[in-house]
Amino acid sequence: MTTQVSIQNTINIRRQQGHDKANLLLQIWLVTWRSLTTIFRTPVALFPPLAISIFFLVIYESTLGGAAAFIPNLSGNSYLGFILPLSIVSSSLSGAGIAAQNMVRDIESGYFDKLLLTPISRAALLLGPILAGALILGIQASIVIGVALIMGLESATGFAGLLLVVGLAILLGTGFAGFTVSAALGSGSAAATQGASFIFFPLTFLTASFVPLELLDGWLKTAATFNPITYVLEAMRATLNSGWDAALIWQGVGACLLLGTAMFALAIFALRVRTRRS
Repeated sequence: MTTQVSIQNTINIRRQQGHDKANLLLQIWLVTWRSLTTIFRTPVALFPPLAISIFFLVIYESTLGGAAAFIPNLSGNSYLGFILPLSIVSSSLSGAGIAAQNMVRDIESGYFDKLLLTPISRAALLLGPILAGALILGIQASIVIGVALIMGLESATGFAGLLLVVGLAILLGTGFAGFTVSAALGSGSAAATQGASFIFFPLTFLTASFVPLELLDGWLKTAATFNPITYVLEAMRATLNSGWDAALIWQGVGACLLLGTAMFALAIFALRVRTRRS
């Protein structure tokens, strides 16, 4: 409640100073900080996605780790470094709806409608929860990487490469969070928003999940080629196992930006539909 009041007070003060709208960056920061504060008040919500990702990381490495020497195009590389990005993406999918749940509560309480009556930018209302969700996913990715390091992960690009993997996870998280924010605006339902986060889940299996892309065939290879997650996984895997590959990294960044832009546009559309209904 205090954070909600501070947002309104800051906006009102700037209005009194003769500004029609508060500075956009300040607005985004305030809304993002409020979302993060609300999330950290119930940290238990962060544990299930983490537990799932770490569980699958341990299972995949235990059951398939020994097969790395027999998989073409992977021989000599760590299977742990190959499968870790998949666990990070799974964590992103599982935790994407956390920030959007706060928006659902605001909608149900009527506070979101009150914010719409203030001069706050509509972009800030959308970007705040999206960025908060992406930052949370970055924290989760860091923890999963920490577990992988304990399991014996050795990054071919050192600490800088690990930071790049976390950065890609954050970029990918903006797309996932943008979709769940759209679902929150469209449905106003916590259950529907949580369920929407699993729509992306099949995408992790329509890609090079357990073997390199070159070993896929038929319709699955076609699906993986058009799947943006494929290029994020390839960029992460090359960074961890092979070394710096500018082409793959830029492909991964481009896929994240494309997904994030598309989902933000969807969120804008969902907000417009909601305001028209109101």
